[in-house]
Amino acid sequence: MLRKGARLIERDLGKDPLTEGDLRELFGGRDPREFLNPRNELYRKMRMAETPPSPSEAVRLMAKNPNLIRRPIVVRGGHSVLGFDEVALTRLVR
Repeated sequence: MLRKGARLIERDLGKDPLTEGDLRELFGGRDPREFLNPRNELYRKMRMAETPPSPSEAVRLMAKNPNLIRRPIVVRGGHSVLGFDEVALTRLVR
């Protein structure tokens, strides 16, 4: 993103994890299950594709297991993009 003129501040979710409240704020009313990382081992082990957790359970699991969160997470002002979406990221930094 630096190539697009945006300066990013990194946060190590392993050392400074997001709380359930942080996650709810990031999701902005969207279904948190959209932001589960299907490549994560726990996601596959719990067979979340076949049996998705409830929205509140998904938030709880992501708060306890940050690798379950689709990344990158980019926030600018009141807008956020979770997961790699080049079009949305480009719009966010304009």
